[in-house]
Amino acid sequence: MRMRVGLLAVALVLAGCTSTPSDDATPIIAPGAPGEQAKTISPDDLGTDRLVAPNERDLTYVVSMIGHHRQALEMTALAPERASNETVRGLASRIHDTQGPEIGAMEQWQKQFAVDAERHGHSTALPHVDHATMPGTASAADMAALAASTGPEFDRLFARLMIEHHKGALRMAQEVLADGVDVRVEEMASDVIATQTDEITRLQNLDLP
Repeated sequence: MRMRVGLLAVALVLAGCTSTPSDDATPIIAPGAPGEQAKTISPDDLGTDRLVAPNERDLTYVVSMIGHHRQALEMTALAPERASNETVRGLASRIHDTQGPEIGAMEQWQKQFAVDAERHGHSTALPHVDHATMPGTASAADMAALAASTGPEFDRLFARLMIEHHKGALRMAQEVLADGVDVRVEEMASDVIATQTDEITRLQNLDLP
C-alpha cells in the first residue's frame, strides 16, 4: 500500500509539471501498483485522499472500529464511580478522551466517503459488521460483570477486559494497514496502534491487589 501511495505522489508531481492552462479538465494518468493497470484520475480529485477509492477492508475497518470504540467508552464510563485505583481511573479517562474524538473522525470519514462515492456514481453502502464477533470485544456477560463490580474487583476486571479489547483493536488496525488502500484510514489505524500499544503496557504494569 505504501508503494501505491508513492506512485500516486509521483503522478501528481508529473501532472503538475506538465499541465497547461485549458478550459477543459484534462484527466491525469496515475500508475498503478506493480501488476495493476494505471488509473485515470479526475482533476477534481487532486489534493484529496480519494485518488484511490477505499476498498472493502477500509470500509469494514471504519465500521468495525466505531463499534469497537463505543464499547470501550461504555467500559470507561463505569470507572469514575466503581474504580478504586487512581491509575485505573486515569487510564479510563485517557481512553475515553482519546476514543471519543476518534469516533468523530471516523464518522466524518464515512460522511466524506458517501459524498465522494455519490459524486462519482458509486455505491455509498457500508458493510454490515457483527460487532459481537470483533476481536477483543467483551461479551454481554463480561460487560454485566464489570457493571456489577466495584473497588479492586472492578479494577482487575477492567484491566483484563481492556487489555483484550485493545489487543483486538491492534489486530484490526494491522489488518487494514496490510490490505487497505485509503491514506486517511491508514493514518487513523497507525494512531490506534501507537496509542493503544502504550495503554496496554500501562494496564499490564498496574500493581493491583
